[in-house]
Amino acid sequence: MERYQRGEARAFEILVTRHQGPVYNFVLRIVGHREAAEDVLQEVFMRVVKGAAQFERRAKFTTWVYTIARNLCIDAQRKARYRRTDSLDQSIDGDDSDGPTLGASIGDGARSIDDRAFDVQTRAVMVEAIAALSEEQREVFTLREYAGLPFQEIASIVGCPENTVKSRMRYALENLRKRLEAAGIGNPVVDQ
Repeated sequence: MERYQRGEARAFEILVTRHQGPVYNFVLRIVGHREAAEDVLQEVFMRVVKGAAQFERRAKFTTWVYTIARNLCIDAQRKARYRRTDSLDQSIDGDDSDGPTLGASIGDGARSIDDRAFDVQTRAVMVEAIAALSEEQREVFTLREYAGLPFQEIASIVGCPENTVKSRMRYALENLRKRLEAAGIGNPVVDQ
């Protein structure tokens, strides 16, 4: 980031290449829709460009970029509350066709049909279980499990004490475990 602040355009390309995947995954899990996640991701990096002069080395770049992403996700969720949500069974293409759904497109050809069917069921239950978490729990769970951030950094991003973040994670894991067990997915292993 410091190289980009000094005017080295290639440094911004490196930042985008390094961070766009994890940030996109975080945003997608928060907003829940591919198109909205792509829009938010684009806005995240536009904000990085616009705010480059204000970035100070005191904070890690990842903390700064995830804070931007989190705030934009909150804005996107507020806007989405006024829109109708799509079904998890909607085709990947986003239309009413009989095309494959997200769950049906997962798996590898080397495994049995039963194994792949179990994976599709498990993934669908997991997606629903994560979506059913409170916003605070889902946010912490996603930052920890999908973005791989330490609790201390998550605390900086969400603006609360580290112990609060750990508590939210514990409740998220308990809620996920209960939902998976209720769906008949036996004794899931969910680590902190």
